Amino acid sequence: MTYHDNTTKAADSMFTAAWSEMLPELRHRALRLSNGHHDRADDMLSDTAVKALIFMRKAPDSITDPRGFLFIVLRHVFLDSIRRCRNEVAALDARLDAQACIDAAIDQGPSAQRVVDMHDSLKAVGDAVAAMSSDQRRLFAFRFVDELPYPAIAERLGIKQPLARKRVELLRRNLRATFGRRLA
Repeated sequence: MTYHDNTTKAADSMFTAAWSEMLPELRHRALRLSNGHHDRADDMLSDTAVKALIFMRKAPDSITDPRGFLFIVLRHVFLDSIRRCRNEVAALDARLDAQACIDAAIDQGPSAQRVVDMHDSLKAVGDAVAAMSSDQRRLFAFRFVDELPYPAIAERLGIKQPLARKRVELLRRNLRATFGRRLA
């Protein structure tokens, strides 16, 4: 077996381990980026898998956090799809700007009632976050604002990954309980 074969096997196993662990979170992020369109999310995930594997095979030593790297690749795939859409539409209408392309890619957007509901929900979340302790607000920001993966959260907090997951789950439960009381 040659050095190249060993490097490819190592890169493949690094990719497989990271992909298996992060797929649920990647799928959730892809659904958010595609505004809930499952087919677009699946397209982004497949493009992410291919691009990440190719890069990992070409430069396996440059990847220090394969799980976090998958999220970076997903973001780039999303941005590429927006650019591609903009270029395709620009060929038909030179006056169209990037925001219109994003709007077209995401569909018609939410209704006026949905916008009001989202605004009210965001205000409620803001109030709930303001009532949290500083440690809880920091955890909330890491997970839901910065959208960091659990390994990065654990590293920043200096704790083990399972504990980071547990704390985020407790934070979610507290938020659900808070919203349940407000809705009742």
